[in-house]
Amino acid sequence: MFVRKKKNPSGSISVQIIKKVNGKSKVIKTLGCSKDEEEINRLVELGKKQIKELEPSLFEISETEQIKREFISFRNDQIIPIGDELFIGKIYDRLGLADIFKDIKSIRYKEEKEFLFRSLVLSRILYPGSKLYLIDYLWYFKQKEIDIEKVYRFLDTLYKDEIKIRVEKSIFNYTLSKINNNLVVSFYDVTTLHFESESEDDLKRVGFSKEGKLNRPQIQLGLLTTLEGFPLAYEVYEGNRFEGHTLIETLKKFEKRFNLKQKPIIVADRGMLSNCNIIELEKAGYRYIIAARIKSLKDCLKEKIANLVFLSDIDTKEFLLDEELICKEKSKIKDKAAIKQRLILSYSTQRSKKDRYLRERALKKLKEKIEKSNHITKSDLKLSPYSKFLDLDNNEKCNIQFKLNQAKITQDEKLDGIKGFITNDMFLSRQEIIEHYKNLWHIEKAFRISKTDLKIRPIYHRVEDRIKAHILIAFVAYAIYIEFEQKTKEIKLELNTSYKIIREIIKHTFAVKIDDQVIPLQLSPIQQKLYNALNMN
Repeated sequence: MFVRKKKNPSGSISVQIIKKVNGKSKVIKTLGCSKDEEEINRLVELGKKQIKELEPSLFEISETEQIKREFISFRNDQIIPIGDELFIGKIYDRLGLADIFKDIKSIRYKEEKEFLFRSLVLSRILYPGSKLYLIDYLWYFKQKEIDIEKVYRFLDTLYKDEIKIRVEKSIFNYTLSKINNNLVVSFYDVTTLHFESESEDDLKRVGFSKEGKLNRPQIQLGLLTTLEGFPLAYEVYEGNRFEGHTLIETLKKFEKRFNLKQKPIIVADRGMLSNCNIIELEKAGYRYIIAARIKSLKDCLKEKIANLVFLSDIDTKEFLLDEELICKEKSKIKDKAAIKQRLILSYSTQRSKKDRYLRERALKKLKEKIEKSNHITKSDLKLSPYSKFLDLDNNEKCNIQFKLNQAKITQDEKLDGIKGFITNDMFLSRQEIIEHYKNLWHIEKAFRISKTDLKIRPIYHRVEDRIKAHILIAFVAYAIYIEFEQKTKEIKLELNTSYKIIREIIKHTFAVKIDDQVIPLQLSPIQQKLYNALNMN
């Protein structure tokens, strides 16, 4: 037998003595009902005394057996998920974010902000969704009622320069601890994040969308990460800004904010490091690694590359470049500098097959077009790298005739499978330069995780401070997520599963809430492995 508190539709609580008979609950006695907490507690104590009189042997069983018997009567709303705090909350605590609201003197107000920030970050990892979804989640699973307006008011005050700097410094210091305080290489890239609304302002602007969202307002997110993908810093830019113009500004803020003693090697794709940016990086003392557009190099250099012989896929070649780079903006020369660079070349059999396949497919379409009508439109040639194989002939009747230039095709074939990398670092080995660039996929993965797993977009906020607060929350969530992946990588391989399933396993970690006491259920063997892995230093 046991005492049960049953909530009535009227809001009152009935206190009953219950006995299990053939697995079913039988009401032995209803002691009374009340809405007053003191009266309810008095009835509970009365029930315990009466149970002792009715069945004294019950109190001779072990405490464990008593808990087992009581479990039978638990309701679903007493089973609460604790995986977010038990697993993900451990990483959050290690990030050192305790002082981001240190300026708030009121303890109650400070604790409220810390709770909201923590809830927004943790829910972004396991339960990503809107702020309204967070409210429902806290209400049902955590029994905490929070008004949505309070969340919005919090977002309005969250994004301040000093808070962003504190968050970045905490994550930067934690990231350094993961790489033994040795920041050798940093990757930089920009992505676009679109909005569902169609209205523009100073920040939300229509621009070139990497997500294919035409005519949708967007912002740009510039991100710096380490070689392993750990985040370092980020900046938010207008949606219509040319992405190449974000690099130098981000690096200047990064260098000033963290007072870097040694500048890392910057790795970025070729579109990011224009001549203007390269000249700026040289002046600022940065080393860099970028991809070279082999087929856009000077003809004399392409001729030398075409005559190279690569013995295998691990063979590399090198040229020393010593020429003047010119920075132009709006057709005007802004700056120029003589810069020494290394051109590192690698070869891949697989890449060679792909290059040949793409060219042959394009040439087939061009041949068919010429044979049928010999009328080539701008749309046929638009953005096609293979239009260079076409020659124009004017006959006696002034009709334009198109034909394929076989010499150009043959020259292009000689460059199949060759990939180039340009750097101003004179000390790294060729293989190190190639490997550093290959690791650029880490930052592409960071954007993929942010967009798919953390659901950073689309963004539904309209106010700039809320938009930036949303990005700040996602930045912290990503820092936790990448640590979560690193810690559970071996378990993922062992189970031959995905991180999505691992997150589901964590979400299905429960406890029983009895009055104000939370009793965790025993972890499964897999959950225990995950718990141990996430708590390792």
